[in-house]
Parts: sequence; structure tokens; C-alpha cells
Amino acid sequence: MSGSEPNQHQDLVDQTVIVIGASSGIGLETARRVRAAGGQVVMVARDPQRLERAAAEVRPQSTTALDATDTDQLQQFFGDLPYPVDHVISTAGGPLYAPLADMDLAETSRHFGERLSMTLAIAKYSQGKVRDAGTLLFIGGTGGRRPGVGRAVTSALTAALPALTANLALELAPIRVNLIAAGFVDTALSASLLGNQIDARREELRSSLPIRRVVGPEDVAALAVHIMCNEALTGATYDIDGGQQLLPQG
Repeated sequence: MSGSEPNQHQDLVDQTVIVIGASSGIGLETARRVRAAGGQVVMVARDPQRLERAAAEVRPQSTTALDATDTDQLQQFFGDLPYPVDHVISTAGGPLYAPLADMDLAETSRHFGERLSMTLAIAKYSQGKVRDAGTLLFIGGTGGRRPGVGRAVTSALTAALPALTANLALELAPIRVNLIAAGFVDTALSASLLGNQIDARREELRSSLPIRRVVGPEDVAALAVHIMCNEALTGATYDIDGGQQLLPQG
């Protein structure tokens, strides 16, 4: 499912969306959805080759290769934007799972700091570039809400991002700021994290989730476009996990 059905209602006509992390997964699917909804896309990603391949499909307004964890690069990117935009979505970043005994504290500190700094940098440097009632939209997760061995860092970020989102919504108003908290999403990143356990995890979720299927990037992208279009939404966290949090903890 590509999210590019020709009969899809076009809610983003004449609007421009910056997608950070646009070369794969949720970011690429969101770029597809924005185009299907009539919008223009500025695609941003770290890997120039992957970004070029994705852009050939999506046909964006422009592309930029940068490392979103580098706040100097983000400052230059937003400073150089020659036109205002309507929405910015960042799908960059991933979880860090590490038991305390095996934890590299320098890596852990870097990961935690980079995620918070990236979120704050996007908020700070996009000011003056995003139109009123536009959106800053971040992607987080739900997995860290349940304690478990190896989840300390992810749990801390899972708790921090909703609070950060709510505060930014007040500081940046009337620009809207929201967070999508995703459970397991069947992406290449998930496959790389789980390795040869990925198929077993998919089967487990298909049989146990209330929706009886695995959440895909197209599901998250559809929610992202809805949040962009609905101007009553700000300062909130929206879960999308197929009901995973309703299941007993195993």
C-alpha cells in the first residue's frame, strides 16, 4: 500500500510539508501521502543516495541531505529556506535498548541528548518559516511506557517527548505542535533491530493485536496527514499501536 490512491481526498492542496527522515519508512510514506493529498514536499534525509532514490518516486519540491542530529545543519537548513512552509514532520531517530550492565554511558548520553536537541532545534530554527496554524509533528514511541530490562533510556525519552511537545505548543502558538507515539511499525528499522526474530514478531502481533494485523508505515502516515489538516489539534500525543498497550504484559 503506497498511500497514493488517485481518489484520496486532497486536504493539503497548495501547502508545503518538510519531511525529515524522508528516504524510508514512515518518512517516505508520509511524503507519498502528502503528495497524494495535493501538497508539495521538501524531502530531508541523511543518506544522499537513498534520498535521491526516494525523490525519484515522490517528485518533491526540493531535497536536502543533512544529519538531523547536527543542530548546526538544522539551523542552516531552516535559515536558508527561501519560502515559508505549512508543516514540518520529523521521523528521524530510533530507540536505544541496552541493559545497564552492557550500557556505554557515552553512547547513551549522546543518544539521549541528540534526540532532545534535535527536537528543540527543529522547534527553534523553524520559527519564522512555518505559517500560523501550521504544524510541527514529531514521531515517538509507546514501547518505553512499560518498564523492562534494557528499556531505561527509551523509557526516559518516551516520558520526555510528550511533556516537551505540550510546552512547545504553548511557546510556538499559533503554530501547532503534536507527537505521534507509535508502537511496533513494520519498517526496515524494525527489521534491523529484530534481525531474524522479525517474522516471529509479526506473527505474534497478527494473532494478538485487536486489529489482527501489523501496523505499517502507511497507518502512521495517514494519522500524520490528519493531524496536519485538523487545525484544532495541538500539544497532544496520539498513540498508534493497533491496541498493543491493551494486551497483558508478557
